[in-house]
Amino acid sequence: MEPAEVEALIESGLEDAEATVRRARGEHDDDHLAATVVSPAFEDTPLVQQHQLVYDALGEHMTTDIHALELSTYTPEEYEAQE
Repeated sequence: MEPAEVEALIESGLEDAEATVRRARGEHDDDHLAATVVSPAFEDTPLVQQHQLVYDALGEHMTTDIHALELSTYTPEEYEAQE
């Protein structure tokens, strides 16, 4: 699955999300990806639940097309503070 396809799935399945997906560094398999996801849906939500929201947006692709996904999740405010 191409990174752009994963970005589109996340952005369509998660409220006001902005996703950046790339191939994981050092991995040669196409199914190892890294994603940074920024969404107000993460406000006041524990990290584990933030990741679950992303997995829910990806649905069955997490078990069929994506072998591994490194996730970094942020609220818009957290992301801005990091830059």
